[in-house]
Amino acid sequence: MKKDSIIAGFVQLGALMVSLGKNEKWVDFSIGVTREEYEALNVVINRQVSYNGWFTKENVRQSLLALGERLNESELQSWLGAYSFSNKPKRVAIIMAGNIPLVGFHDFLCVLLSGNKAICKLSSDDKTLLPALGRHLLEFLPELKNRIEFTTGKVNDIEAVIATGSDNSLKFFEQYFGRYPHIFRKNRTSIAVIDGSETEDDFNLLGNDIFNYFGLGCRNVSHLLLPNGFELNRFFEGIIGHGQVINNNKYGNNYDYNKAVYLMNKHALLDNNFVLLRESDELFSPLAMVHYHFYNDKYEADAYLKANKDKIQAIVGKDYIKFGDAQCPMLNDYADGADIMSWLNTLN
Repeated sequence: MKKDSIIAGFVQLGALMVSLGKNEKWVDFSIGVTREEYEALNVVINRQVSYNGWFTKENVRQSLLALGERLNESELQSWLGAYSFSNKPKRVAIIMAGNIPLVGFHDFLCVLLSGNKAICKLSSDDKTLLPALGRHLLEFLPELKNRIEFTTGKVNDIEAVIATGSDNSLKFFEQYFGRYPHIFRKNRTSIAVIDGSETEDDFNLLGNDIFNYFGLGCRNVSHLLLPNGFELNRFFEGIIGHGQVINNNKYGNNYDYNKAVYLMNKHALLDNNFVLLRESDELFSPLAMVHYHFYNDKYEADAYLKANKDKIQAIVGKDYIKFGDAQCPMLNDYADGADIMSWLNTLN
């Protein structure tokens, strides 16, 4: 299949995803589907929360929009221009996580654009969204018919593996898939570096990095690095607009549980009725809680980042990823820093 042809197919899929993400009304066939097909996709979106209480329609649409906006001809051409693929197509298993909607889409995109076959092991928590989009991708690109497989069961006859999960899952991945060429991902989280010059708007945007997808993604900020003397009320005042997060039952239950457990164990907490702040140098924090600790100077902050670099997915701050953009990675922002496209090019 010619590169320009497959790019055109994904550009069409991107237009559809953006329209769904913005919850726009169907106007005409320019987005590649009929009115009936478009409404059927909206039904799939609205039903997600009944399968997975974390997958609210707002979160699903947010994911569709963030991913769809990257599927434009300019960005796809620029991204793919750095790679050359001539290998015989391989059957690449993609073991997908289910923590946020469509979290495995980028791997799916990479495998197909590299000319390989995507054997997708769907998470039970996210098993209908990607197949729904995949059906329309095949309408745009019928040539992909024999290069896409979806399953919630075992994957068979594979030649390479991309697997995403927890630290505990890593043992399973190594046991069952370690003999294949592979990329295995485990737990990571993200951090914000505050220098004290931030505005209220900056903290409001940082709230997106913390609370989007209820904080379940590896690109969600779970730790704040703060300069000595920083007034935490500034942070609380900036994120006040995100208070509706507590209205989700699953998030609210985590907030109540962690508050009770930590108070019973006499841990000091700061609380604004929808998120807990705890002073700790531990990078990972429980859901509905953000850890923070103070640093004396830039060298101390850099040392902390360096010591935890293998556990950090994204860094947000004035000198890093812009506030509010943690969940909007570019096409070449590879999870765990592993260039999947280069790796796929090495498969013999």
